[in-house]
Amino acid sequence: MLGWGQPAHTARFVNAARAQQLDTLGIQRIGDLLYHVPYRYLDLTSTAQLGLLKTGDATVVGTVYEVTRRTTHSRGRSTGRRQLTITEVTLTDGTGTLIGVWFNQPWVARSYRKGQTLAFSGEVKLRNGLKQIIQPFVEKIADAADEEGAEQAEECDQHSYDASSNRSTANMGRILPVHSTTEGLSVGWLRRIIAAAIDDYAAVSEYLPTSLLRKRNLPPYNWALQQVHFPLQMADADRARERLAYGELFDLQLLIARKRYHLTRNCTGHAHQCFGKLHQALTACLPFDLTDDQDVAVSQILDDMASPHPMQRLLLGDVGTGKTVVAAYGLAVAADSGTQAAMMAPTEVLAQQYAHKLGPLFDQIGLRWALLSGSTPADARAQLLDDLRSGQIQVLFGTHALLEDDVVFAQMSLAIVDEQHRFGVQQRRALHHKGGSADVLVMSATPIPRTLTLTAFGDLAASYLYTRPVAGAGVTTQKVSFKKIADAYDAVHAAVKKGQQAYIVCALVDESSKIEAQSAVQMMHQLAAGEFSDYRVQVLTGRMRSAEKAAIMDDFRAGKIDILVSTTVIEVGVDVHNATVMLVLDADRYGLAQLHQLRGRVGRGHVAGEVWLVSDSFARLAQERFAALLSTDDGFHLAELDLKLRGAGELLGNRQSGLANFKVADLATDSDLLDAARADALALIDADPDLAADELALLRTRIIALEDKLGDWKAAG
Repeated sequence: MLGWGQPAHTARFVNAARAQQLDTLGIQRIGDLLYHVPYRYLDLTSTAQLGLLKTGDATVVGTVYEVTRRTTHSRGRSTGRRQLTITEVTLTDGTGTLIGVWFNQPWVARSYRKGQTLAFSGEVKLRNGLKQIIQPFVEKIADAADEEGAEQAEECDQHSYDASSNRSTANMGRILPVHSTTEGLSVGWLRRIIAAAIDDYAAVSEYLPTSLLRKRNLPPYNWALQQVHFPLQMADADRARERLAYGELFDLQLLIARKRYHLTRNCTGHAHQCFGKLHQALTACLPFDLTDDQDVAVSQILDDMASPHPMQRLLLGDVGTGKTVVAAYGLAVAADSGTQAAMMAPTEVLAQQYAHKLGPLFDQIGLRWALLSGSTPADARAQLLDDLRSGQIQVLFGTHALLEDDVVFAQMSLAIVDEQHRFGVQQRRALHHKGGSADVLVMSATPIPRTLTLTAFGDLAASYLYTRPVAGAGVTTQKVSFKKIADAYDAVHAAVKKGQQAYIVCALVDESSKIEAQSAVQMMHQLAAGEFSDYRVQVLTGRMRSAEKAAIMDDFRAGKIDILVSTTVIEVGVDVHNATVMLVLDADRYGLAQLHQLRGRVGRGHVAGEVWLVSDSFARLAQERFAALLSTDDGFHLAELDLKLRGAGELLGNRQSGLANFKVADLATDSDLLDAARADALALIDADPDLAADELALLRTRIIALEDKLGDWKAAG
């Protein structure tokens, strides 16, 4: 990839201003330029005659007959009469006419003039007998008076893609790429810059082994780089994109496979004793049978723990599917083996939930456990740490407090991290290292799309829980505006009068002058003095001191609080069966997965839950989230929808240092390619973990360079 690492400003036709514009697009290097693939194509090889044009998507070419602009007035919902500017550009080709229409974009009238040859692309509609495209994509094909085009043609070199013909009739009968661009950088100029970069830098060697190219029927790398930008036919563009997307996915899957190999096969862990006394006692004292999903997950975890290689496993489950009891078996097996285990939660509320749910079970079977958090008194903490160092404590629940230097285990062989995406890489690594080569089980109550799991967590074997052990009475979800919040309040009144409890979730802790959203503290005072003055109302936020949060949750579980006004601190792990109603204020401020997690706090007992999403937002994304939540309660299905709505980057955040921010591949649509890339990477590492074969020399160099670039990710266990 000679020259790919050079700054983008060294590319031909890139001056200082264009370098800044490229930087705005995230293009800093030549390699970024080559991978800035088109988001659409203008196919001028098959344009339709205007006289024969039908409704629907089409690309047409014609000469500008006239450009008109007029002003009219329309009545808005709340602003009364408002001015509307309509610009129309009429094309003709001798067989008919077509009108391009733009609203409130007066600059369009100055951009086109009579006599120009233009290509329009978009959806053709009929209105009053006239064919129209509303806000078409436009490409200037020819204009004898276009001085800029002449100047550009003189400046550019002639090369294989003839980028200088951007505004000449030479573009007729071709497929033109349309790259996403930014203000000040035209589509034509960006096309020209990329064409020159391809001529100068795209003659690269193939790094994938020939056997793999044949197996997957993939074209050569350099051909794909050229054809994805300037295809001779649309089928070539599709095939080129597939090759580049596969390459991105294969690179990542090979990185992950190598990491997993070195974390497991190349490292000696603790071979646990399964099915011992504590394991059997736990099974005997459970008041319910495990679901089939739980049985499978427990078997997978115990098989891993029995191996001499360290476990690296992810346990994924929808709301209420019983991940905690599955984890309990791992904790019992660690104790049966004469070692210790740690289970870390991101919040004190969740850590205390472990103690409330598993503590009584462990007491029954004689497993010694403790809870360590920021609110543990100094004297109790000192005694706890002594017992931990001596091995008297077999299982330690806790929060980030487990990571303190003075928390020392006699021999920790299992580390469980719940809601692991809330911890940083360094925090997870710190807990893991307290046990040397300890087995690691990470859990998430946030369902993750399968493609995202294989990408961000591909170094972990995955177990899934889909079925709820206790189905509960279910949840109904409704969306209302703040004008109709009285309906939601009526549901709270009805529930509390029956002896049930309710949550009211707010987006903020305190009132903010910059953000228009209800705050928890403000809402608690307002409701306690007004709508719910006859009830016991309390507030819970993440900013409270640990002891205060613990006391409030204990009171809520005990039924001493009727209505808990809270932030999202209750999102995960809170299990109060008597809570049956939830109001989520400013619901448009939450992601789809977060809203699903929140509503999982109600309807967990024998009484049906009600969730009221309160929002005045008309934003498209918010409306799509609400529609999805109202249509299904399947968390994994919602996760797939969330991936399509928001994309992989936003869902993952910084979890893997941007590993899933692909330039070409799309995890929402390329699942088959991902499966193929993963299978090929695993097979290759199984056969040759060091990539030592001669035919893998270029691939080995490429992967080692990527590993060096992603050093922090590689080191994270």
